[in-house]
Amino acid sequence: MYVELKDINKTYAGYQASNHVSFGIEQGRLIALLGPSGSGKTTILRMIAGLETPDSGTIDGLKNLKISAVFQEDRLLEGYDVLTNLRFVCRQRLSDAELSAYAATLLPQNALSQPVCEFSGGMKRRLSLLRALLVPFDLLILDEPFNGLDSENRKKAAALVRNRAQDKILLFAAHTKEDAALLGAEILCPFDSYCSV
Repeated sequence: MYVELKDINKTYAGYQASNHVSFGIEQGRLIALLGPSGSGKTTILRMIAGLETPDSGTIDGLKNLKISAVFQEDRLLEGYDVLTNLRFVCRQRLSDAELSAYAATLLPQNALSQPVCEFSGGMKRRLSLLRALLVPFDLLILDEPFNGLDSENRKKAAALVRNRAQDKILLFAAHTKEDAALLGAEILCPFDSYCSV
């Protein structure tokens, strides 16, 4: 598997969100797309996910790839509990006990029966990660996946991501090199000289 972006450009109302971006990522690589806020990281991820279309340039290698993603906003079933949220995306036949054990890798056991609307921002983020990692995927897209997590939970979440993304393509957006280091990811910086500072 190999995904390649060639000379991608995207403009919104006169704002250049992506400017001649080109790079390739292959199976088994963990790539951190590093750049400041507003540099176009989210736009690139949305184009790879098929949610936006480049104004010019091409994205090759996506045909028949199964994609899972976590974007900056948590897209959860707020009125339902953890297991219902997981089962909503789960294509495997997993028992409640199996789903509970999986959820407990990132969430406290006593929270599993609570409605998600009662969760803190960090707990919602962890559930979003759990959902994305439960879906069968070839390409995993994560947009600032550790936002709102304390140090301990960032480490737990990063370990789970590394485990589930083995032999897949992982592309995630980050602000800092520390986020890249959490996943042991290579840094890719197609945004001017940001990575050199």
